[in-house]
Amino acid sequence: MIRTPLRPLARILRARDRGENPDDIEAENRRLRHEQIQDRARRRAEGRLVVMAGCFLLAFGTVAARMGTLASSAAAEPQAQVLSAQIISQRADITDRRGHVLATNLLTHSVYAHPHQMVDPVGTAQGLAQIFPDLEVERLTSDFTGDRKFMWIKRKISPEQMQAVHDLGEPGLLFGPREMRIYPNGDIASHILGGSGFGNEGVSSAEVIGIAGVEKAFDAWLRDPTNEGAPLALSIDLTLQQAMEEVLSSGMNVMNAKGATGILMEVQTGEIVAMASLPDFDPNDRPRPLLTGEPSDSPLFNRAVQGQYELGSTFKIFPVAQALDLGLVNPASGINAAAPMRIGRFLINDFHNYGKELSVTDVIVKSSNVATVRIAQMIGPDRQKDFLEKLGLFAPTPIEMVEAPTGQPLVPSRWPAVTSATVSFGHGLAASPLHLAVAYATIANGGKRVTPTLIHGRQRPEGEQVLSPRAAAMSVDMLRQVVTRGTARQAEVAGYEVAGKTGTADKPRSSGGYYKNKVIATFASVFPASDPKYVLIVALDEPSTVINGTEVRTAGHTVVPVTAELIRRIGPLLGLEPVTDENLPTIAARFEPRVEPVQAPEIKLVANQ
Repeated sequence: MIRTPLRPLARILRARDRGENPDDIEAENRRLRHEQIQDRARRRAEGRLVVMAGCFLLAFGTVAARMGTLASSAAAEPQAQVLSAQIISQRADITDRRGHVLATNLLTHSVYAHPHQMVDPVGTAQGLAQIFPDLEVERLTSDFTGDRKFMWIKRKISPEQMQAVHDLGEPGLLFGPREMRIYPNGDIASHILGGSGFGNEGVSSAEVIGIAGVEKAFDAWLRDPTNEGAPLALSIDLTLQQAMEEVLSSGMNVMNAKGATGILMEVQTGEIVAMASLPDFDPNDRPRPLLTGEPSDSPLFNRAVQGQYELGSTFKIFPVAQALDLGLVNPASGINAAAPMRIGRFLINDFHNYGKELSVTDVIVKSSNVATVRIAQMIGPDRQKDFLEKLGLFAPTPIEMVEAPTGQPLVPSRWPAVTSATVSFGHGLAASPLHLAVAYATIANGGKRVTPTLIHGRQRPEGEQVLSPRAAAMSVDMLRQVVTRGTARQAEVAGYEVAGKTGTADKPRSSGGYYKNKVIATFASVFPASDPKYVLIVALDEPSTVINGTEVRTAGHTVVPVTAELIRRIGPLLGLEPVTDENLPTIAARFEPRVEPVQAPEIKLVANQ
């Protein structure tokens, strides 16, 4: 910009020549310059106002457009987003299939100490020991008067305990907020739930993590904030679970048993409706693992999943079902039952003398070891192993619990003739009661493989057809006759058509061999037999009762009555309508209206095959 001088020389000289005052020229130029400056300032201000007006117009236009869009859209709740990896204290609830809470969270507090800030360390130690009897006065006094700057007193306390600590008036005792995991039903379903503890923790928050059971198996899911607090719905029914545990507890006391286990499973879905192992524990105050003795001595031991037992005569239905499927026999076929039977240097005998021959049905009804072995010999070791493997008896169950892999069945490394024989009647192969439940559910499900689960409503692929529907139906019919006229007659519960098989197996010693006076008594049942819906496995560890002055341990007199009482309790709760038609045809009649006896071929025994 070229500025005009205030006193231009040419004009000044002309003004002096004319006798005018040169200062007037300067004053005039100064006035013109000021007007120009004001004009430019006004134009700049007007430009800024135009820009601001445009900005306001754009902003209000944007807000108006957004408001119009929101007004015309469907209403929706805002979604919270996780933007950090801080300690996650919130944990999803666990419920049963009906929505009853099995595990939830409770806001509580922890108490910790800054010993260097304490006014009366000795008196504080004495006061805390009175509030928390498990704390030792000497240990607290030593810690409070030492060099420690920080120490935990209790990681979770009740409101009453918090008030009592507060009343001590010690400035060195401080409280921290946190959530704790509580199990409102106490010891009910404790082995399924497992328990929880604290992971990452600070004075103001703590991370709750699963340490056993489904709490640990689904730990990541339960702590995942993207699930938006949705509960984990288990397949168990709280009412049925409680009923099972009450009946099993009473049965243990009446039959003087060391332990008990029960599994109730839906046949078609594999969902476990109730599963108990006694003795149990309270997950709110989970005990420490035992460091000595047998694993089953600990209340933490889950007999249903972790227990590995020789399940005795409950296995006899497997070779019979396979022989029916292969067409080697039919229910009326005659089987040589002459006892004793020798395989190499081993003798196989029966509990009673059943005569020279039994029908295949009576082999199951009377529970003949010898006749079962002869059926297994018709099948052969290779086919026998293949069938048992398809039933899931060679691998851990895929149940959603961290304890499942520890339930690896004890399968013989070799399978000679004597092993094939003993396995056919439930000795020489140890599996868990859950394995037995899965195998019986497969038979009751028309021969389709069933996969157990603890999650309600989960879609699963259809199982493998390991047995023909016809053979499976005839097998269930034989199991029904075990209850109506065989070793499990005390299991007959009017209206529920119970079918099943007893099993009494000598209990093995940890040092080798078997106890002479200790058994595992098992009853594997299916009901109702005409339309199988549920499988129920009940087992007692070391049962014993006295009948007519004689001590007895067999399953028919120990575990069978307990199972019958359990079915009476849970049958109405399951919504099953009792069957009243006395002439209801058996399942096998639908597949084979008329069965002609077929004499089974005689098998020559070769020792140590």
